[in-house]
Amino acid sequence: MNRTTRHTTNPNRRAFARRALTTAARTAAALGYRTLSGRIGALVANGQLIRTGDFLNRVGGSDLPDGQQSWYGRHVAKAYRAVRGVDALKVWAQHRTTGKWIHVYVYAPADPALFAGLASYKGTRHLADRDAYAAAA
Repeated sequence: MNRTTRHTTNPNRRAFARRALTTAARTAAALGYRTLSGRIGALVANGQLIRTGDFLNRVGGSDLPDGQQSWYGRHVAKAYRAVRGVDALKVWAQHRTTGKWIHVYVYAPADPALFAGLASYKGTRHLADRDAYAAAA
């Protein structure tokens, strides 16, 4: 068994990945990152998966500084990992203020980890309380 076949289980999959990487490298940055994100990027664009920043916008946390939004995302990832035992899906997305392309986790719009993150992080606890009051009303 030679070196290439030992690491390759499906030659079609490897060829597709090679073509996708080549295409991503030869196009504009936005198109390249969209190519790398593939189906997950399409689900985010359709709203079937959301980023933590999108969720914060939905519950009224869009005015939080970037640092607090980042810590909120870490709390959500930790809650997701605690329940499921694996990391959430990742996608390439543009940072909302700097415009740089970053790798971020995405979740289902009503994922319990999003609400657990609100309650566990001190910078977003007030949003969790507001969300609970709105649900009770």
